[in-house]
Amino acid sequence: MKRILLMVVLLIFIACAAEEKSPKETAKIVVESFYEKDLPTLKEYTTEESFQAFMNIQDMFTASETENSNFKVVQETEEGNIAWVKFQTNYDENPETFKLIKENGTWKVTEIGMGENAPF
Repeated sequence: MKRILLMVVLLIFIACAAEEKSPKETAKIVVESFYEKDLPTLKEYTTEESFQAFMNIQDMFTASETENSNFKVVQETEEGNIAWVKFQTNYDENPETFKLIKENGTWKVTEIGMGENAPF
């Protein structure tokens, strides 16, 4: 009985110790899952509103199967539960910016509000 209890406690500890993704790691995951059409991953790292927005435009964009995203962070800032990541990829000539919010302990890409500007 003690062994079973010990195993359960260890499993819970390991599950809770899973590494939290940073805002820039989350942004990279979202970019790559969008172009690779990995919908479960895209949904996991975006808010519902952003996921729907990505779905509305996804068919207009495709990445070559051999093309690497070459994701590079240009700038990033984090304040409390809000983060901004400006990045460059092989998929677009111009840098893009994601706003992220922390939702239930996980960073998620969200929509930038009307009139809202990135801090950089």
